[in-house]
Amino acid sequence: MSKRIVGPEIEKLIQLLAKVPGLGPRSARRAALHLIKKKEQLLGPLTVAMGDALEKVRVCSRCGNIDTVDPCMICSDPRRDAATIILVEDVSDLWALERAGAMNAQFHVLGGTLSPLDGVGPDDLNIRGLVSRVAEGGVTEVIIAVNATVEGQTTAHYVTDQLADMNVKITRLAHGVPVGGELDYLDEGTLTAALRSRTAF
Repeated sequence: MSKRIVGPEIEKLIQLLAKVPGLGPRSARRAALHLIKKKEQLLGPLTVAMGDALEKVRVCSRCGNIDTVDPCMICSDPRRDAATIILVEDVSDLWALERAGAMNAQFHVLGGTLSPLDGVGPDDLNIRGLVSRVAEGGVTEVIIAVNATVEGQTTAHYVTDQLADMNVKITRLAHGVPVGGELDYLDEGTLTAALRSRTAF
């Protein structure tokens, strides 16, 4: 049994930080030490910000995004193209597409992908909400922007089936060679997808 070298409060901080994605025990110890050393500049303001987030952050009842208002700022923005919905697996995917700034559309967050092995079925995802939004009218295109995994593709096919009779165009993100990518460094699956999704030059 290892000897305790810090108090239980610091140990608890390290244990909680270690649960954050991308931080293991060693990184969590470094982060905790840095926060403690910068108590006034970092730890105090971080504590206040986390308290505010705990109290005010909510899930948008329309699209599944997280924000401090419901509906979220994206759903409430009248400048967005309400006829186009980009379907994503998670809020992090929504944020990534927003950072790219490629389209000024609406979003819909599924909250994951279908995965029978993990016990995730259609009722565990926000698919019904998407179908309801399309059924309201005004949506002309749903862009399926899920990950190119087996679960992602299974989910994409299921969603396509659910929207089949709703007079809406369904498209998906292209898969293939990334901008700046070199063919020699790409895997076979990416190269195959790129060849199948080839376009006129």
